[in-house]
Amino acid sequence: MSSLKQRNAKYIVAIDQGTTGTTVALVSASSFKFIDKVTNEFPQIYPAPGRVEHNLNDIWKSVTKGITKIISKNKINAKNIMAIGITNQRETVCAFDSKGTPLANAIVWQDRRTADFCNNINQTNPALAARLKELTGLPLDPYFSASKIKWLIENNAKVQKIQKTGNNKNFLHFGNIDTYLLYQLSGGTAFATEASNASRTMLMNLRNCKWDDELLNFFKVDKNFLPEIKNSFGLFGHTKKLKILPDGIPIAGILGDQQAALFGQAGFSAGDLKCTYGTGAFLLLNCGTNIVNSNKGLLSTVAFLKDGVAHYALEGSCYIAGAAVQWIRDNLKLIKKSSEIENLAKKVRDLSQLEHLLFLPFFTGIGSPYWNASAKGAILGITRDTRPEHLARATLDGIALSVNDLIQAIRQEISSGVITLSVDGGAAANNLLMEIQATVSGLKIIRPKIIETTAYGAALAAAIGVGIFSMEEIRSLWSKEREFIANDSWDVYYRKKKERWSKIIQSGLL
Repeated sequence: MSSLKQRNAKYIVAIDQGTTGTTVALVSASSFKFIDKVTNEFPQIYPAPGRVEHNLNDIWKSVTKGITKIISKNKINAKNIMAIGITNQRETVCAFDSKGTPLANAIVWQDRRTADFCNNINQTNPALAARLKELTGLPLDPYFSASKIKWLIENNAKVQKIQKTGNNKNFLHFGNIDTYLLYQLSGGTAFATEASNASRTMLMNLRNCKWDDELLNFFKVDKNFLPEIKNSFGLFGHTKKLKILPDGIPIAGILGDQQAALFGQAGFSAGDLKCTYGTGAFLLLNCGTNIVNSNKGLLSTVAFLKDGVAHYALEGSCYIAGAAVQWIRDNLKLIKKSSEIENLAKKVRDLSQLEHLLFLPFFTGIGSPYWNASAKGAILGITRDTRPEHLARATLDGIALSVNDLIQAIRQEISSGVITLSVDGGAAANNLLMEIQATVSGLKIIRPKIIETTAYGAALAAAIGVGIFSMEEIRSLWSKEREFIANDSWDVYYRKKKERWSKIIQSGLL
């Protein structure tokens, strides 16, 4: 560990670029206490059914606004920022030129425009689909980056033009959000990604953490347009030509959002399990340095790459979690703030009133373990007696039941029993949801004091990258805030819910 003198009055800034907003967090480089955070939301763009986009300029503005605010609010000297860490929504595809100018809106991970392409191959050429999964650990699905990049190459005029006419001074850049932010922060001097993000593109070989020629040929992507894959911790570049920060601050750690959350939970060892409740819900099990191939609809992915050695995870992906609450807020106008859903749902005193009410929040298809790209959401069992509080409770039930499918898939994959689940993310602050989750899953739910573990994980990654903290020291930073256990009085109610839930999904009616 470096001396306290070296760390004195120093800070680490973490950029957590998420699906609906960007959080910039400030962490002490000496105590590693979470000092403050600033969040800025940005517009979601829905150009057609099943399509979700982000304006990259909106994202960059949310980042610069957050950095400016966190510095001014806490009255710090930006020269005392020791390092920057980045974590980001994964799979979302960016295309930009050598100046960093976007060539298209980012195609978001939730976007389903390539569903027909993926479904056609899955149905007509299962051997090819199996080969793709063998190489990447991922099923062929619109969720991942490769088919989105292919779509841009085939359909976007600006991308096509620069692909044909580009030269050394101005050429096409593809990347995920981490690559775009790194490029902007470094003044266009760093074009790179790291393995946890690259493992979600469906273009990286999971075993060697390199771009794979067989995959590139299939999706017709030129390797020259892709960023260099680096270790998750270490120097990616330095800040340059920014109005908001001085030149020379090292960008020293990058992780995909779910991997950063695992890191923020100190989930470094094989068997560590966490679930992050954000826009979606994502369950990650650390598998150590061994790849575990799933037969239960889970993903094999990179947890982090350190000193050239990949550490892997099994992941269950639920596309909609907090987004269901946002839908209740923004579309149905039942609440003004997402946090209000807990008190509204608590108004339901008699669960028998909800016996037939079921909310299946599959707005953008079903992820793990079913992988149904064309599924739609549904609210079943509505009567004239259905009230706002009933819909609020059904929403929380739907989130918990979705996550339970991931938990049961994990249980079937590993021989050792799963007893506890560490949780984080914004929706993990909802005590009622956590109690429902404990009851539905039968697990003890443990919530840490810091639930913003995604941003915290990015800060930890940067600290390791500049050598001021070790992974062993990070374990001592984690602490429990509260645990939740099953509510026995709800047992019969949720057993019936789970049975009905499974029957409806497996019926193929959605």
